Amino acid sequence: MKTAVVTGASSGIGKAITQKLLDLDYKVIGVSRSIKQSDINDKNFIPIQADLSDEKETLLACENLKQKDVFMLINCAGFGRFEPHEELSPHAITTMTFLNLTAPMLLTNALLRTLKQKGGYLININSIEALRASKFAGVYSATKAGLKAFGDSLFEETRKSNLSITNINPDMTQSGFYDELRFQTSDKEDESLLVTDIADSVEHILKMRKGAVVSEYTIRSLNFGIKKKAKN
Repeated sequence: MKTAVVTGASSGIGKAITQKLLDLDYKVIGVSRSIKQSDINDKNFIPIQADLSDEKETLLACENLKQKDVFMLINCAGFGRFEPHEELSPHAITTMTFLNLTAPMLLTNALLRTLKQKGGYLININSIEALRASKFAGVYSATKAGLKAFGDSLFEETRKSNLSITNINPDMTQSGFYDELRFQTSDKEDESLLVTDIADSVEHILKMRKGAVVSEYTIRSLNFGIKKKAKN
């Protein structure tokens, strides 16, 4: 049984991907700040608690995962704040940058040699914001564009190793990502994505012929919709 590591596995897209991989008979190590065994009821699920916005905890998780026989790494953990740049707190800026960009680089650094040796998969769950410029999204977009550039560079660097690398760029997806934001996805099914859409894209990537790689996988809703939350 092959082993996958999924960050942000306790909720949203990460949880949907974790469940999809378990259904595909992978053993899944789920990494999240508060994840526990009861979050996903499967004998092949292994939780590792780590706050990937914290450098010390991330480095400890990297050392732990180095000891595992990992075939796949899916960097999914992340968060966003969307405000005029001068209104972002320094903490929000540094935390967003570390969680969205630095932590995936560190985890990849820890596991890349094993992934290459096994001819496995590295998948970055990115964002449509990696491909466009949006107001109030300067830091978030920069971290996601940076993660995309990181994945693209590694793809060229590792092409002789049989490692498959993909950046998945989802549009707005119904999840807890928007819980603390001033807006959320539309309720109309054709104006936002579901977390299962992203999980299905991972399955598609894994079922392709190994000699072919979708290096860039962008998923958009058919129509665009957004809903502003009522002010308290």
